[in-house]
Amino acid sequence: MRWSLRLGSLAGIGVFVHVTFPLLLIWAGYTNYSVQGHWADAVAGIGLVLVLFVIIVLHELGHALMARRFGIGTLDITLLPIGGVARLERMPQDPRQELLVALAGPAVNVALAVFFFALAGGSREASQWLNLDIAGQGLLWNLMLVNIALTIFNLIPAFPMDGGRVLRALLAMKLSYLRATRIASRVGQFLALAFIGVGLFFNPFLVVIGVFVWLGAAQESRLVQLRSLTGPGSSGGL
Repeated sequence: MRWSLRLGSLAGIGVFVHVTFPLLLIWAGYTNYSVQGHWADAVAGIGLVLVLFVIIVLHELGHALMARRFGIGTLDITLLPIGGVARLERMPQDPRQELLVALAGPAVNVALAVFFFALAGGSREASQWLNLDIAGQGLLWNLMLVNIALTIFNLIPAFPMDGGRVLRALLAMKLSYLRATRIASRVGQFLALAFIGVGLFFNPFLVVIGVFVWLGAAQESRLVQLRSLTGPGSSGGL
């Protein structure tokens, strides 16, 4: 991906970070510092964001490894301020394979949530880690909640989230791939309008998410329509 720097590789897949990613770290540090004016809070906020993006890399790796089982390679994994993306060489043509690839990422988050929950309550020593507070809550508790939140968010039935691909795969088991994509895209755009409407009154960040979802749904519909006219495309993203 353009304007990205290579961090290394994981399971033979290149991991990159977009040049705009530091803006998120600056924002996290500033917002945490501005509460009480403590630099320790700023460092904790930046640290939590970095841990969050390690989790996102593992989420994207779940997609990539499942795709590899079906003979589909991954071009790279790129971290963006709004999350991460694993660029596959192509999307599975079999709806069941697409369903498994789409669910593999959220499955990683579910496994991590269970792991952190078990770690927090599995022993007396581990439970004491809960005294390490970040943003007023325990470290392990935060990590568990982050993974639950990522699971729920990614399963929203709207492109470009995993839930949009899950919905499309389920529909494609009964309908044509093109029609399934159109229906899933319309559902996504309806949810995008809902995000924007709620965000205008309560939280501007929801407006950003709504615009992101609207554009993602429109792009996926265009790509599949073009592919239906010209043949299978060469790459995809999850």
